[in-house]
Amino acid sequence: MRRLNRKKTLNLMKELDAFPKVPESYVETSASGGTVSLIAFTTIAFLTVMEFMVYRDTWMKYEYEVDKDFTSKLRINIDITVAMRCQYVGADVLDLAETMVASADGLIYEPVVFELSPQQKEWQRMLQLIQSRLQEEHSLQDVIFKSAFKSASTALPPREDNSLQSPDACRIHGHLYVNKVAGNFHITVGKAIPHPRGHAHLAALVSHESYNFSHRIDHLSFGELIPGIINPLDGTEKIASDHNQMFQYFITVVPTKLHTYKISAETHQFSVTERERVINHAAGSHGVSGIFMKYDISSLMVTVTEEHMPFWQFLVRLCGIIGGIFSTTGILHGFGRFVAEVIFCRFRLGSYRSTSVPLPDGHTSNHLPLSTDNNTH
Repeated sequence: MRRLNRKKTLNLMKELDAFPKVPESYVETSASGGTVSLIAFTTIAFLTVMEFMVYRDTWMKYEYEVDKDFTSKLRINIDITVAMRCQYVGADVLDLAETMVASADGLIYEPVVFELSPQQKEWQRMLQLIQSRLQEEHSLQDVIFKSAFKSASTALPPREDNSLQSPDACRIHGHLYVNKVAGNFHITVGKAIPHPRGHAHLAALVSHESYNFSHRIDHLSFGELIPGIINPLDGTEKIASDHNQMFQYFITVVPTKLHTYKISAETHQFSVTERERVINHAAGSHGVSGIFMKYDISSLMVTVTEEHMPFWQFLVRLCGIIGGIFSTTGILHGFGRFVAEVIFCRFRLGSYRSTSVPLPDGHTSNHLPLSTDNNTH
């Protein structure tokens, strides 16, 4: 009884076989079929390797939402060198709520030489080259996101030469915590002092001939400091053509959450537009000489997530490639054989042209002979 049930089960499974086997005696091979098969196998191997490379790669997904965090503080990371002595300049932040952040809380004034060493010049040149490529090819920003914490630090390397020149510039570096509202970070003449109606700078004791707001922005970022991330103003250098010159940077800051397979951090991206002009009150160009960075916080937040192709999707795409190539090459091979047979058949029919056969009564017959046997008389 068990054998009978097993036999019925096997017969049922044979009837459900979607891949019937053809006896080898019924299979006919050809040179054209072998050539097409070789081309198909080569194409499958090539596309499989390419698909595997796509499977190994990752891409960045961007999602946008409203930023609901208004109570936290915003960190500003600063590293700017101004071509003036430290006792002549002062830096501070004044936000939209008229709240001044004291510069002594997080900023360091360091006397340095404004002229870069050869190694530092090479670093700045490479950084400016990267900035120009980023402006042309925005997709490179995804590469920078994925390589964060893995690439070398983007900070200015220390001087490798022992310069005997006395310091003629001031490097202002450090970080500040400000409210998440629009504000103005500026560097101008004189130290900042609090004032009941705002703030002021002690600039009366500094002569106009010593004004020189040529500057270099080695680093400027908002939020968490992430090594390997290149910001839009990193490596910027401006040379003042006049003593009374104003440099303005209008910055729009976008809160960004970065999630990759290496890091998970909260940082900020920003875009910037620049403007510079000479202060000349007689010509109607009013203002204060210095470096002004006016920033505004966007109400939208961007979440950047690194994604990877699922393994099941890779298998589906791979099966589609293999099955599609086999089916397509089979159809093309069959169609090619059909066309070749039609052409060769017409050629053969054309070779059997009608011939005239003399008859005993003097007439001729245009019919083809029924037999081509040489022994037939």
